Amino acid sequence: MADSCTHNCSTCSSNCKSKDLRAQLKEGSCVKKVIGVVSGKGGVGKSLVTSLLASAFSKAGKRTAVLDADITGPSIPTSFGLGSEKALGDKSGTIYPVETKSGIQLMSMNFLLENENDPVIWRGPVIAGAVKQFWTDVNWKDVDFMFVDMPPGTGDVPLTVFQSLPVDGIIVVSSPQQLVRVIVEKAVKMAEMMNIPILGLVENMSYVKCPDCGKAITVFGKSNIEKIAEAFKLPVLAKIPMEEATSAAVDAGDVESLNVDYLDKASETIEKLLK
Repeated sequence: MADSCTHNCSTCSSNCKSKDLRAQLKEGSCVKKVIGVVSGKGGVGKSLVTSLLASAFSKAGKRTAVLDADITGPSIPTSFGLGSEKALGDKSGTIYPVETKSGIQLMSMNFLLENENDPVIWRGPVIAGAVKQFWTDVNWKDVDFMFVDMPPGTGDVPLTVFQSLPVDGIIVVSSPQQLVRVIVEKAVKMAEMMNIPILGLVENMSYVKCPDCGKAITVFGKSNIEKIAEAFKLPVLAKIPMEEATSAAVDAGDVESLNVDYLDKASETIEKLLK
């Protein structure tokens, strides 16, 4: 498959030896690279990492999108201040993504609910089917990088994404607690078993910087990220601190206003995929 592949064989003129048998995009859609943001455990900051990366690439002039695959616990719309927005569709069954202030294309279950606080009480296969439809039925326009915000664990949705979407690589998000290590290793091993490239590890809530002396305080104890990285021969792409400004911006739906540098290495690693 060519490096410039748009993941839409129906509109492709390349004479590939074998066509991609995974789910196809809507005719007219184009997504160049797909990056999954995963973890084996909830509450470690996958949505934060997804939002920050999408915002960083958008600021850098890339056409960016977020597919919120966390159907029962979507938080992407709130991070971008779009919790009350609705996705539009037409008679052909095409769904149009909601765009942020900077033009990031978003698709989330919350955009399809009558009320954003309504629960989604579905069984696994139905949830997995909805995620697949977010790929096949949405009109994604000229996307350079799509970030897929995954639900925690190694169940139906991650399996559907890895099997149905052309995932170019994943970033595994962790936190410093020893308990998380085993859970993270499960996510890493799942990706390895399914031949999904692992771009690296990101540790969230890594430390708090003292406002007086600047010393890094490890609230959750000594980090285990280096040991995990060494065991699986993976790079550590970032250690994200707990900062009041970051929390306040996300809570206010203004994640795009943040200018942080701790994900620069992760951004550089992802951008190399286009080259």
